[in-house]
Amino acid sequence: MKNRPADKWVIVVPDGMYDYPQESLGGLTPLEAASTPAMDRLAREGAVGLLQTVPAGVKPGSDVAILTIVGCDVKRFYTGRAPLEAVAMGIELADDERAFRMNLVTVADGRLEDFSAGHIETGEARVLVEALQEAFGSDRYSFYTGVGYRHIMKRKGEALDVRSFPPHDVMGKVLGEILPSGPGAAEIVGLMKRSQGLLESHPVNVGRRERGEKSANMIWLWGDGPRPRMPSFQESFGLSGACITAVDLIRGIGILLGWKHIAVKGATGYLDTDYAAKGEAAVWAMEGHDLVFVHIEAPDEAGHEGDARAKCESIARVDELIVEPILRAAAKRGGTRFAVLGDHFTPVKLRTHSGEPVPFAVWGPGISSSGCAGFGERSARSSGLFVEEGHQFMERFIGGEFHDPGAREKSPGRRRGGGC
Repeated sequence: MKNRPADKWVIVVPDGMYDYPQESLGGLTPLEAASTPAMDRLAREGAVGLLQTVPAGVKPGSDVAILTIVGCDVKRFYTGRAPLEAVAMGIELADDERAFRMNLVTVADGRLEDFSAGHIETGEARVLVEALQEAFGSDRYSFYTGVGYRHIMKRKGEALDVRSFPPHDVMGKVLGEILPSGPGAAEIVGLMKRSQGLLESHPVNVGRRERGEKSANMIWLWGDGPRPRMPSFQESFGLSGACITAVDLIRGIGILLGWKHIAVKGATGYLDTDYAAKGEAAVWAMEGHDLVFVHIEAPDEAGHEGDARAKCESIARVDELIVEPILRAAAKRGGTRFAVLGDHFTPVKLRTHSGEPVPFAVWGPGISSSGCAGFGERSARSSGLFVEEGHQFMERFIGGEFHDPGAREKSPGRRRGGGC
């Protein structure tokens, strides 16, 4: 690598990549079991540590974790998940309007069976959302098609005090225990139940049942909030940025930061995404932007499905087809600082998110080696490097401050195992 100061920065975020040791994987985590020579090189040659992406008292999720990684203090700027996705979809929110994330879900025998309705495709989902708009759309409610099972409802009027569960957190639970609650919940629950009457008999769902597929027979409303306001990345760090993702949530955050969204053909936000196309797009984007942010949803989806093997496979493909070509290009051009980190844990045992500190690896000019043999949960814990105030990560990454020995003083503790 050429000896020059950093003038380019790349961050790759395999969503929900981290996990707990699996008996089915010989006591290794999916990350530890996967073939990851490129990430291991980053760990050997760069700094490895832990980052607190989910502040204490905040529910773990990609919304707060990604905002933290990109340098935003969520306690100041976070207004809810749905408003971020609304930004990506071009949905304007007036001061008296709030966005709700709207999943198309499968309900059966009084329980939430599937948070994604069998990962319904966007084409069929669009027909169902249009039917919802025709039946329930008004000056008060508007329904917007997103991607796959992920959509938005906008509500106009006085703010409601509603407490809701992300549906991926409560699969298999009895509906009466997990429906939205609070002083304003009756209106939202009523709309969800009315949707069931419409969607259950819709021709799209009749066809899905005939083909043995799960029926998208109810909407699930959650994650509501008003229009978000935050400084641009240029204002905060003086750098331009580009974002590569198939997920509206991440695209919305990128838009708010002023980053250019680079659409990648074949990027699906699922296990079948085109990893190679994302890697090629990232290398191309490095030439025209100061910072490139690459997000891959696949490991998180495997975690939600409780599939350790699929998680291993997705991580290996991220390494081979995204991390390796970026690392090769960065080493060739010089002056490039590179980070790989997941946003949160999505343990296959839990099938949802957890909020413990996440491992990171940073590499490039000004970054001293931590001496790790490879990249994994246990090696990161044993390194002693801990960034407790997660929103400071971006500033330190841009400035190359991870070599500072003083950064090791706030370690959350060492555990057995690892390679440092």
